[in-house]
Amino acid sequence: MAAASTGGTWVARQWRRAADWERRRRGGNRLPMLVSNRRVYILPTRAGLAFAALLLVMLVAGLNYSNSMAMLFTFMLAGFGLIAMHLCHRNLVGTMVRGVGTVNAFAGEHGRLLLTLENAADTARFALECSLDAAEDAETLVDLTADGTGRADLAVPLERRGRRVIERIKLSTVFPFGLFRAWTWVHVPVALLAWPVPRGRGDPPAETASGGNAPAVHQGGDEQWAGLREFREGDSPRQVAWSVFARGGGLLVKTYESPVAHYRTFDLAQTRGGDLEARLEQVAAWIVSAHARGESYGLRIDGRELAPDSGNEHRERCLNALALYGTGEPW
Repeated sequence: MAAASTGGTWVARQWRRAADWERRRRGGNRLPMLVSNRRVYILPTRAGLAFAALLLVMLVAGLNYSNSMAMLFTFMLAGFGLIAMHLCHRNLVGTMVRGVGTVNAFAGEHGRLLLTLENAADTARFALECSLDAAEDAETLVDLTADGTGRADLAVPLERRGRRVIERIKLSTVFPFGLFRAWTWVHVPVALLAWPVPRGRGDPPAETASGGNAPAVHQGGDEQWAGLREFREGDSPRQVAWSVFARGGGLLVKTYESPVAHYRTFDLAQTRGGDLEARLEQVAAWIVSAHARGESYGLRIDGRELAPDSGNEHRERCLNALALYGTGEPW
């Protein structure tokens, strides 16, 4: 078991060295990126090496016994191998990497890396393998139709809070027969954020009220009924209580009042405990709970503040700030 682990580590190390050499040779990539002939590398797989060894044995046996049929069969299989190498190489060359997107997640979970591929050829491409690196086990397969696009959805493990930088993405294929592997690396600046795990039993801070309740003529967005008042010059006829006027109640106007807005401000300094990670997790739990209830909330960390708001974008901004706190990176 130890020998197998050491062998796997050595292979992974060699793959990283090759990828680093390729990056130094070509530099970073800009999207969209076309996978050209000069960017694709190809080598036989284990099955391909076994196939080559079989051909060598067949060749030696055919020469030794002067068996023309064995020689013919050997050369036919060698031609088959060359065709397989050409098809494998062509399956990858010409693929367009159109864009890369990310989906953040909580620490201990898996984020997502979305790789959009495009095929401008009039033939389909099959079994394109996308992975984070040669050492990663996780990979996904994508088939591209002729003149079509596809998306690879990669699961990225987020072990600890903070930013995880993806140095490169490996795009490879062993189609059609698994005898050869053609691959290329995509070097683009991609990073995911691991948010603090939302856990903690502390009570959230009390709500703060803002706004007022002064009566006003109904406007779009007002919600609470305030009552009736006498008609004044300049009032809109649409706000007149015509049903009251029809009953002889005079010319009155419907009025509404702006509701009192409530929000919470989650301050990291108000959390209990000396462990920073536990305090960040408590604030994350408050944010997740407030978002689930549809509340408006803000965030205050070391004097910096995110104004109270609601919605998915605000939730992500607050969690991003918690993820980057203490790392020296701006949020």
